Amino acid sequence: MAVTRARPNSTASTLSASSLMQDVPGAFPNRSTTSLPLNEQNVESNYVSLSQAIHARRAEFVRPKQVRIKVGSWNVAAYKGAEKDVGGWFVQGKGVTEELDGLSLKDHRTGDIQGPDHVGGSRMEDREDVAAQEARYAKKQSTIPKNDPGSLSGNGEIGLYVLCLQEVVDVNSVAEALRPYTDPSVAGKWKAAMLAALPAGYTLVAEQQLIGMLMLIYASPDVANDVRSVSTTSVGTGIAGYMGNKGAVTARIVLGETTRLVFISSHLSAGADKAALERRNWDVSQIVSRTRFDPITDTMDLHQNTGEQIGDEDFAFWAGDLNYRLEGIPGDDVRRLLMLHTRNEYDLSQRSARKIEKELQTATASVKSRVEERPSVSSAESSDTSSISSPIFSTHGVQRTSEDSRTSTDSTAPTTLVDEVAASEDPMSLQTTLTSLLSHDELHQQMQSRKAFHDGWQEGPITFLPTYKYDAGSVGVFDSSEKKRAPSWCDRIMYRTRRDRLAWESKVKAEEEARKKDEELKASGADEAAEEEEILYDYDPDADGVDVDDYEEYDVDNEANDNLVMTKGGFEDEIELEYYTAHQRVLSSDHKPLDAVFHMKYDCVIPELKAKVHAAVAKELDQAENENRPSVTVVVDRHRDIGTEQSDADPANFSGVWFGSMRWAKTRHRYLTIANTGRVPASFSFVERPVVAPQSPGIAPKWINMKVNDEPAASSSHITAAVKLEPGETASVELEVRIFDLRTMHDLNEGVQHLDDILLLRVEGGRDHFVPVRGHWLDNTLGRSLDKLTRLPEGGIRKLQRQKPGSGKYGNLAPPAPSSQVTTPMPEDQQAPVRFSAPPALLALTTEIERLSTRVVAEWDMIHPQTAEGSESIEGEMVRPPWKSHPAWPFDEECWTERSTSQWEDALGEACNALDQDESLGEESLQLDLPRMQRLYVLADLLLLFLTSMPDGIITADMWLQVDQCLAESEKNKRKLSVDEQRIAVQEVISQAPSHNVSFILITSMTERILQETTGPSTNADQHTEPLLSPSKRLGTLRRMTGLGRVPAASTTAAGDAGGAMARIFASAIVRLPEGAGEKTMAGWKKRKLEVMELFLRRDGEG
Repeated sequence: MAVTRARPNSTASTLSASSLMQDVPGAFPNRSTTSLPLNEQNVESNYVSLSQAIHARRAEFVRPKQVRIKVGSWNVAAYKGAEKDVGGWFVQGKGVTEELDGLSLKDHRTGDIQGPDHVGGSRMEDREDVAAQEARYAKKQSTIPKNDPGSLSGNGEIGLYVLCLQEVVDVNSVAEALRPYTDPSVAGKWKAAMLAALPAGYTLVAEQQLIGMLMLIYASPDVANDVRSVSTTSVGTGIAGYMGNKGAVTARIVLGETTRLVFISSHLSAGADKAALERRNWDVSQIVSRTRFDPITDTMDLHQNTGEQIGDEDFAFWAGDLNYRLEGIPGDDVRRLLMLHTRNEYDLSQRSARKIEKELQTATASVKSRVEERPSVSSAESSDTSSISSPIFSTHGVQRTSEDSRTSTDSTAPTTLVDEVAASEDPMSLQTTLTSLLSHDELHQQMQSRKAFHDGWQEGPITFLPTYKYDAGSVGVFDSSEKKRAPSWCDRIMYRTRRDRLAWESKVKAEEEARKKDEELKASGADEAAEEEEILYDYDPDADGVDVDDYEEYDVDNEANDNLVMTKGGFEDEIELEYYTAHQRVLSSDHKPLDAVFHMKYDCVIPELKAKVHAAVAKELDQAENENRPSVTVVVDRHRDIGTEQSDADPANFSGVWFGSMRWAKTRHRYLTIANTGRVPASFSFVERPVVAPQSPGIAPKWINMKVNDEPAASSSHITAAVKLEPGETASVELEVRIFDLRTMHDLNEGVQHLDDILLLRVEGGRDHFVPVRGHWLDNTLGRSLDKLTRLPEGGIRKLQRQKPGSGKYGNLAPPAPSSQVTTPMPEDQQAPVRFSAPPALLALTTEIERLSTRVVAEWDMIHPQTAEGSESIEGEMVRPPWKSHPAWPFDEECWTERSTSQWEDALGEACNALDQDESLGEESLQLDLPRMQRLYVLADLLLLFLTSMPDGIITADMWLQVDQCLAESEKNKRKLSVDEQRIAVQEVISQAPSHNVSFILITSMTERILQETTGPSTNADQHTEPLLSPSKRLGTLRRMTGLGRVPAASTTAAGDAGGAMARIFASAIVRLPEGAGEKTMAGWKKRKLEVMELFLRRDGEG
């Protein structure tokens, strides 16, 4: 009859498998929810991954399977030839003595109960007797009884054979214990013996050896196909706590991709004293804490980062020589009592029985001697004791009368172990004897005291004799050597399910909570108050009543199916212990081998079915994702400028934001509409885009200004504020481009940067949208060297931009190059010749500024006649012309009151565009829609930008070194040069570069004419009607600057102040100082630079 474990007597035993899983981290969702179709689940609130969805439908691709697992353990004590017996007892189920093992064997194929005389279709009476078997031991043959048909499950009935061996080598040998390597020949003998005994097709799926410990796992052909994720390891706890003479070898396998099995084969520390017991407990704790298996891919296709430990499995089996002994009883008592049972296996008429009779006599004498030495008691008690012990210690039999049984029951107290047995109901049965001995078993005691194997481990009922220590070659003779070691159940097979471990943890948790409550009661004094008799307790049904939700009814179904185990992967498995016994008639070691067979039902993944479920779930998830994930649509404004130059072949086909042809200071606006076209609310934001040098980091390039729903967003920020849209709602995004920064303009001119970038729109829980932004940059004259400006063709730099090199000597006109292309510089021999003595743009600016200044002063004098004090009173308020308040007018920034307006920037862009296209700056051609004075200010601002952005300046760094050296030498010679002499010296240096010299004259002559108009004597409007010189004739101003001519007389003080103010403004714009000089040198240069400019602009004396 199959043996099943008893139900644990604990509060946790009433918990169902599902309830135990509720509080476990990583527990799977309830099947009632996950089994619904994906389109009926709340995907909006619970995101379902592919692996989770497949796992939820696991019932569709798993099928139940059954397997018998036989776990065997044997300490072979390094006896030679022991491997010859392993096939007989472990594979074929032979060597069992039913009378001593307490088994009633059940045929699992028919369900019939068989007695010991009929097993496997053969009579057990034909089996070789004990005497003949022991006689063969001396001949070094197999010790398995001949004609033994095998009384246990074996051969092809077993799906997994797990063989756990100890002391396959002599671990007491120092050479073996300290051997730095494992001899494979030892394991080879045992594997050969197993393969010879196993049916065809069985394969070795796991193997691990640690010196004397060896584990071999074989699987049948059907089971081998389901074995996955095999991992083996070992832990040494012997010498120094780490050597392998003691310890464990372990193996982990995953069966059917669903069930984790762990097998542990250990050999713990020997010894019968208290220190040895504590060391065994320490060995167990070390094995558990130090064992690590390889990571696996679990049932949800998730790969573990760290390996699993003992305790993470679904089923664990611990076998081996645990070395726990019988505590608190004399060894002679145990040997004597047990041999009274084993003697029945011998034919007392044969010579082989003499040894056991001799051992019985020796043990009897030892017990009598110990009893006689104890203090005497009353005569009645002595008489009773004699009447009990006399027949028990008889060497002729163990039969007793009913009167003896009654006498033993009436005795006061047992005085020896024999008395304890006599006090039981049936002292003649082997099981009664074993039960009395098991109360002294150290392993059971350690489990009860929670020192070892207490966390859910269990063992099948022990109905067999102790497995240690016998005389090798004997069936039932316990140690007859001088040591007379006490028999013990050293060899054990333990097992534990995931359910058992969780129940234990739940019990410990409940005990801890109860302990804390007791401590709280003691701290509050409630325990002392309970001792008072007159205390009155208040009972509030609402507060003190039991919560209905906390009440758990008795689970009848769970009681009926106590073997059900919920695995870590969420599968329901079952396990049942069929038998647990020793093989008493295996004689080749001083330990008797033992084994246990477990019948397990498990869910096995069918790969073909799982592949179909995977495809179906992927399709459903894709559909659910498209329907239920946030989704937005980005609509781009398709605005196009008619007639403008375009870099793309057809910008209408460009899927991004097209800004068209962009030029400096020109503003362009484009708009994006973001609409929630999904079925669920969507939140979006612009996030930092991927960039490469020289792109600027942030949500947008620095040349774009962004507004989301009219809220500005800095281009350099990492993310914009999230905007939530309900289904059907829209949001507006405004993109503005105005390139006003000179550095950005320079990079665009030189092809370092391009108007080509992306915006990254991120939808929370949805897909990202990449929005390309592009434009075509139009080159301009700002930031160019003076040499290049003098080589521009007629028509301005825009005409040069449309040229491509290589078509001719100076290039031909060609269609505009795409903005993403970089124009290849022309070789020096192919560069265009110098066409102008000064940049046309500089000539146009100075001419127009000079003309406008004269007109503005004249108009002011006509509208505001000046008084003698130079001011006019209008309704009591003094009105002064701006040049009276600002000597550097019109270049003083304080005059530019409208500079911060967009109208000002637009006017600057239009004026610069006119220069780029070589168009007139006159009022007739350049419509700026500004008052004449504001127009003058805009052109003055543009002139300073033009000069400041020029990389080499008008007076280059090399020229400046020559000017500084010339003036410094004159100071060293202590010969003070006149103003005209200093002007001539500076002019000689500048004249080395004709274009620089002419440009310098244009600027100084313009400022001189402005100073003449603003600081000269007050005249009427007629005096300002003098026509301006043509650009070709204005170079005659050089005569006035070099002393060859004189300007009309002006107020010396006013002219000096205005000239100094002008010099301060134009010094930095015109002169470039060498880099890398020290602070003192640089300060001296800045001072001299101002003095040089004052030579040409200040008219307060001749010097």
